[in-house]
Amino acid sequence: MQALRPLPVPLPILVRLRETVESALEGKSEAVELALVSLLAQGHLLIEDVPGVGKTTLARALARAVGGEMRRIQFTSDLLPGDVLGVSVFDQRRAEFTFQQGPIFANVLLADEINRASPRTQSALLEAMNEGQVSIDGQTRPLPEPFFVIATQNSQDFAGTFPLPESQLDRFLLRIRIGYPSAATEARLLERGVTDTVTDVEPVIDPAQLVSLQRQVNRVEIETSVRDYILAIVAATRATPSIALGVSTRGALALGRAARARALLRGRDFVLVEDVLDLAVPVVAHRIRIAAYADGFTVGRDEAEVAIRELVARIPLPM
Repeated sequence: MQALRPLPVPLPILVRLRETVESALEGKSEAVELALVSLLAQGHLLIEDVPGVGKTTLARALARAVGGEMRRIQFTSDLLPGDVLGVSVFDQRRAEFTFQQGPIFANVLLADEINRASPRTQSALLEAMNEGQVSIDGQTRPLPEPFFVIATQNSQDFAGTFPLPESQLDRFLLRIRIGYPSAATEARLLERGVTDTVTDVEPVIDPAQLVSLQRQVNRVEIETSVRDYILAIVAATRATPSIALGVSTRGALALGRAARARALLRGRDFVLVEDVLDLAVPVVAHRIRIAAYADGFTVGRDEAEVAIRELVARIPLPM
């Protein structure tokens, strides 16, 4: 069994951060962990779920816990790119244009029902999510550090939705569901009658400390055998007949970085195979496309997740 080495950061900080966010989203420790993995790995999070299960609560709790500014955009069919990025307004007194920042200039951006906006508006997020900057009127403007997008989307069979293009999906590190709370948790919530659990969340760290933690993720080691295992999963997605579109190089890097972040969150400075196994579905499933006429499969989220689980089960574990 591999021995623990000295941690690159004090573990109590991450323990407090996790407990603080969990206090606002009771009974959803797995969803909170995956959100923190995405945050530490400098990725972005896509949540596909029904309304009212805590998506906004999770985003607000994360923003408060890291002392950052959060803004929310309700994506609709008539939303324009300028509504997200900002616009230049002519100042008559100065006889010049001044830039008015859009809501994207925040530490945590909640893009609610992102797939209700047109592809043109969805594409406004691509540069921001990939490079931490936006280009407006021929000028590049950096976004605050850290910059974290939590997007929610409705199921594709909901009315008035536009499917996210593959290039957009590939920029989300993880796709998760929060799910309904347990009966016991719902009973406690009903008994308390509390509708807003975020107001009690106090900052655990500040944005500068979070950036430092994100940089520590790079110091987490991935042994050659584990790295080869990640590459075997990626290669298998490209060689499986039922998968029309396999995982990109960005996806391979995402799986490695997410595994590093999970190891750090759990108090290790090295990645275990279990980290890769547990993250394979949330990191990989949304990056593939199932062949429309593949035997036993139909196009959809559940089918993609099943395909990845079966694919991973066929790959030998590293010795």
